[in-house]
Amino acid sequence: MTSADRPATRLATRLSFLVAGFGLACWAPLVPFAKERLAVDDAVLGLLLLSLGIGSVLAMLATGILSARYGTKPIIIAGGIGLALILPLLVVAGTPTALALTLLAFGGALGSIDVAMNIHAVEVERAAGEPLMSGFHALFSIGGFAGSAVMTALLSLQLGPLGSALICSVLMLIAMAMAAPRLLRRAQAQDGPLFVLPHGIVLLLALLAAVTFLIEGAMLDWGALLVIGAGLVSEARGGIGYIVFSIAMTTGRLGGDAVVARIGDRATLIGGSLLAVAGLAVLLLAPSAAVAIAGFLLIGLGASNLVPVLFRGAARQTAMPTGLAVASITTAGYAGVLVGPAGIGFVAHAVGLPAAFWMLAALMCVVTLSARAVTRKI
Repeated sequence: MTSADRPATRLATRLSFLVAGFGLACWAPLVPFAKERLAVDDAVLGLLLLSLGIGSVLAMLATGILSARYGTKPIIIAGGIGLALILPLLVVAGTPTALALTLLAFGGALGSIDVAMNIHAVEVERAAGEPLMSGFHALFSIGGFAGSAVMTALLSLQLGPLGSALICSVLMLIAMAMAAPRLLRRAQAQDGPLFVLPHGIVLLLALLAAVTFLIEGAMLDWGALLVIGAGLVSEARGGIGYIVFSIAMTTGRLGGDAVVARIGDRATLIGGSLLAVAGLAVLLLAPSAAVAIAGFLLIGLGASNLVPVLFRGAARQTAMPTGLAVASITTAGYAGVLVGPAGIGFVAHAVGLPAAFWMLAALMCVVTLSARAVTRKI
């Protein structure tokens, strides 16, 4: 078995995270083209997009089982290649049913590589004996920026959706070709049970992941509406807050490994969650656009390293196999992104959007209060 503590395995892990973020982001600029091609309204489009989430969650559940038996390498390769091959099909799907099925497959590829690369990452980090997880997750964010930027640039050059998708697919295939021979052959393969219900400390880790991902989803789906509704910015500038949040999140993760190495996991959870709570308070009480933007900045910096610490906890716990624990945490986190923003909508309808965001701040306090228990048991 290839040693996990090698520059080659770190490179392969970073490329896997990069491809996952790149592939997902490439789809976003293509959504308007799909809507126009199929001539569907917003309601139908929303149902179609839900297929991607369903495919991801189903694949995440299956990946924990498959990686326990076969290791992560074949799943990472299949997931990355799947993203590359399915992306152009999203452009040519000619009926709502065809697009739904293609999105289901695309989501399956995304969910597979997402879980498998995180399992691979915890193995590489454990062998290295130093924090690496934040840097790996930063590559996912960088891939997201790159995918959106490259696809938008190609479309701007009038290459058309299919031509642009094919070029992006080739880039992903090149990255996977570089990563494949450097991946660990049997990372986290085991002979134990193939399925274990989340329990013990893993259940708490999954809950905290869901809360943290929910905050990220809220910033994406509701952040602009919050500041626009407060009269702080115009509709045309509503997206500035999320841009600042994303940049802060990526920057925080790029420097996160050094921070964690210096202050430890517990202090990172406590400090990061409190900083995110402070950011939410600043955002909600902001008297001006500049102050609100500062709130987005604080939330991004505070939340940036919480999830990497939680994945590290999955590697250290002994309540259940590592691969299954990572799959549980990833699935819970993705559910937070997928279902959480819809829940915020219901709460906002009942008591107002600011009140819903105060509830998010209260939920983030759960991370603060759980930090000692989590780090004591793992």
